[in-house]
Amino acid sequence: MIADLFRFELPRLVHLGRTLSVGHLRAPPRWLLAVLIAGLGVGIMLFGRAHDAAGSRPGDKAVAIAKVQPAPLPASSSAQNGARSSPADALAMVTPLEGLKISSQSWRRGGFGSKALVTLTLRNDNDYAVGDIGLLCSFSRPDGSVVTERRPAIHDTVGPKSRKTFARVHAGFINITANRAKCSVLTASRV
Repeated sequence: MIADLFRFELPRLVHLGRTLSVGHLRAPPRWLLAVLIAGLGVGIMLFGRAHDAAGSRPGDKAVAIAKVQPAPLPASSSAQNGARSSPADALAMVTPLEGLKISSQSWRRGGFGSKALVTLTLRNDNDYAVGDIGLLCSFSRPDGSVVTERRPAIHDTVGPKSRKTFARVHAGFINITANRAKCSVLTASRV
């Protein structure tokens, strides 16, 4: 019974092939082809304008990020606090970012050219270990315009008064036109 379900009837297929011959199929009318081509042209023009307008937004320009400096205290309160402050308070005021620097960096493409793999050496001049390091990596074209910014994080520690190299840190997906990279340290925490 199951064999009957899968049986092909060749005479019916031959009859179907004769009825659907080339003579029965006609070419579409020429006006239909003209309408399709005109519609395609209008669609390309509209998409091109929308794409150009999206690329010229004023918010797409690169913004430089500076380190935050603490506001100076008024003279009267600093004189009063100077008598009560200790060296431990001064040490607590220093942020881990001030002693953490990138001494060397390089990058290459990975993942069929769509991912950025950054190799960098961090130098810690602080008297304490630093961990959970946040980076800002800007990728630019040959003309210098920034096309992609990524913020990778390194969840490792750099010992006091030492340096450590991190090889092939995955920075994220980048624009295919990028050929330069510049990374800087954004955040770090004291360990």
